[in-house]
Amino acid sequence: MTAFSILDLVRVTVDGDARAALDNARDLATHAERWGYRRFWVAEHHNMPGIASAATAVVIGHIAAGTSTLRVGAGGIMLPNHSPMVVAEQFGTLARLFPGRIDLGLGRAPGTDQATFRALRRTYADAERFPQDVLELQAYFQPVQPGQTLQAVPAAGVEVPLWILGSSTFGAHLAAELGLPYAFASHFAPDQLMEALHVYRGRFKPSAALQRPHAMAGINVIAADSDADARRLATTQQMSFTNIFRGARGLSLPPIDDIETYWSPAEKAQAQRMLARSVVGGPDTVRAGLSAFIEETGVDEVMVVSDIFDPILRLRSFELIAGLGLDGGAAPAV
Repeated sequence: MTAFSILDLVRVTVDGDARAALDNARDLATHAERWGYRRFWVAEHHNMPGIASAATAVVIGHIAAGTSTLRVGAGGIMLPNHSPMVVAEQFGTLARLFPGRIDLGLGRAPGTDQATFRALRRTYADAERFPQDVLELQAYFQPVQPGQTLQAVPAAGVEVPLWILGSSTFGAHLAAELGLPYAFASHFAPDQLMEALHVYRGRFKPSAALQRPHAMAGINVIAADSDADARRLATTQQMSFTNIFRGARGLSLPPIDDIETYWSPAEKAQAQRMLARSVVGGPDTVRAGLSAFIEETGVDEVMVVSDIFDPILRLRSFELIAGLGLDGGAAPAV
């Protein structure tokens, strides 16, 4: 049966700050654990004032410390930005602190703009090394071998499931070849979702990590007590995407009554294309939309993004989703 998980954007709002965003993320995770969600992931974004999860491993530690059974992880770490050894050290440490609960999703994009990419002291040649870096990272988590001189302490011998993330078929090919679980970012890049899932499942090679393919897909879900309430709450995310198109990476804005007064026709078309994999509405609408998404994709796991300005209403959204009875309760494969 399909499992449900959460990708939290750790949004900084116009009436809050980074500390409030981090504490809201931890509070959401404590509720998510009680409501039966499988995982709680945060992502690496840089030079974005509205997202407080740039130091992703630190944020994961903050959230994991507030929960006890929920898997917490990165969705993901942008591997071209980092040395594989440093990533292994960080996540090996997290896994020692929170055994059996840490996930490591790996992405190939820099997660930022070109100027920030250079400030991170990386080059685009690093992105081309992504497959080799994944293999290097895997090796650091293996038990230390006799005569081994290079170790990522304390990662050796620690169980940290690696996921390959993607928004195209590149990651699908790599995840299939390496026999790793695969997560597709259809919550903002939906165009190649079905093709990527087909590639992943068709080319999957069993590995020591995973015997059968395990696919996850992202979807935006704004749930409220009525369709009208949900549509209004969704304007926060719609404005955020519009502002990205305008080159204005600001803070999260409160919802407005009429989104048509905010975006141009061209911005609307672009935002709607990127947000095509979204379900917005009351419980019945959300149940129908999620059921259709699961039936169409056949994914093992759904990663829900609920980008709502008010943290109380965001909690309500995730509570409504959890209460729909769509999670069959089967243990996740990874």
